[in-house]
Amino acid sequence: MNNLINSLRDAVGAAHVLTHEDPATDLSAWEQDWRKRTQGLALAVVRPGSTPEVAAVVRACAAAGTSIVPQGGNTGLVVGSVPDGSGSQVVLSLTRLNAVRALDAANLTLTAEAGCILQNLQETAEKAGFLFPLSLAAQGSCTIGGNLATNAGGTQVVRYGNTRDLCLGLEVVTAQGEIWNGLSGLRKDNTGYDLRNLFIGSEGTLGIITAATMKLYPLPAAQLTAWAAVPSLDAAVALLGLAHRHLGAGLTGFEVMGQFALSLVDRHFKQLRVPLWDSTPYCVLLENSDSESEAHARAQFERLLEEALEQGVVSDAVVAESLAQALQLWHIRESISLAQSEEGLNIKHDISIPVSSIPAFCAETDALLQREIPGVRLVNFGHLGDGNLHYNVQAPATGVYAGNPQAFLREQEDRVNTLVFDQVKRFEGSISAEHGVGSLKADKLPHYKDPVALALMHRLKQALDPQNLMNPGRVLT
Repeated sequence: MNNLINSLRDAVGAAHVLTHEDPATDLSAWEQDWRKRTQGLALAVVRPGSTPEVAAVVRACAAAGTSIVPQGGNTGLVVGSVPDGSGSQVVLSLTRLNAVRALDAANLTLTAEAGCILQNLQETAEKAGFLFPLSLAAQGSCTIGGNLATNAGGTQVVRYGNTRDLCLGLEVVTAQGEIWNGLSGLRKDNTGYDLRNLFIGSEGTLGIITAATMKLYPLPAAQLTAWAAVPSLDAAVALLGLAHRHLGAGLTGFEVMGQFALSLVDRHFKQLRVPLWDSTPYCVLLENSDSESEAHARAQFERLLEEALEQGVVSDAVVAESLAQALQLWHIRESISLAQSEEGLNIKHDISIPVSSIPAFCAETDALLQREIPGVRLVNFGHLGDGNLHYNVQAPATGVYAGNPQAFLREQEDRVNTLVFDQVKRFEGSISAEHGVGSLKADKLPHYKDPVALALMHRLKQALDPQNLMNPGRVLT
């Protein structure tokens, strides 16, 4: 392995090859996953500063038969970007590839390297008078390369789509160390197979995304946020239908939050002052982005909420009067995951269900889990506008698991996952909506993925990465 380490140092410079040889070097930031479920051990952490350096690292690892774990901001939730415990894998950190290479105002595109932090891209676009609409809770630390590798979703998918829908072109280093320059800003190109979409969502198992050309949009003239109390999930779905009718393409966010999820925010972050949560089973957060004016957006909201109140779809509602109030409402929504962590370890699910089936799915699955594990607490929230729920399961507050969430995970996680995933399959949904598969769900995928689709995926992996060096054990077992 010394020969490989020397080759890596030659490729990127000795200062950018970190190993455990130096006792003062702490690699835990690269070896531990975001949720602190897994602690790996890397042979080395390599930090290339350019695409040719990435290619040189891949060629050196391929020659040595050493597998590579690509990593961006390491904010993933499915243990897909940290090394295993063997001490034989190279972590390839892309955070030094952080340049915005170009912004084409006429073409409404921005080309950036994979290590660019998402929030920095949003701010770069805004300074130029444009909107880059991808928005995630981790946007201050996640990178656009990781967003593309997992096809991240976020809060504005209902209007703009997933990361895949925002990408026009890619630059990729293949498993053989070749550089594919596909950084096209074209919206129409029918000259063969769509390689771009092959690499997006592949979680680094087919190649390494080093740069991308992304779509931009005009900044809206106004953005308004409303918070509504709804008596049921059926009412939330009905409100979504009204919102589509009244707001059209202006509907850019539609989030649902269960009462228990909001109660955790209220319990652990009292300063946030969660509105309406204690008087209703669910709350909905809506965003209206208008191209005309704030007055027009507010009038649309008023008509929408008036009709929703008349129909009994909404029991109470507030519209943010300022940007600060709107940000506060979004902060409440984005604090649910943090509040869950404060409450203790939990079993997370990132699932998608046809919107029309979500009320029935939740009613049946809630009852099933309560019957199988009495007292279990359900933290249900997510992007109802696109059918994506974070259907999480918290240990009972009393009984054998009270104060011992570690035991709950150890003894019940596999059982709970099977119960939930079987229900997802029955309702023709997906066990991973926006977080990816990683290693956390890789063993589950064969039970819930169409067998022909799975066989095709294995053939693609074999064709593009015959040595199985690109993030092995992720997505496909």
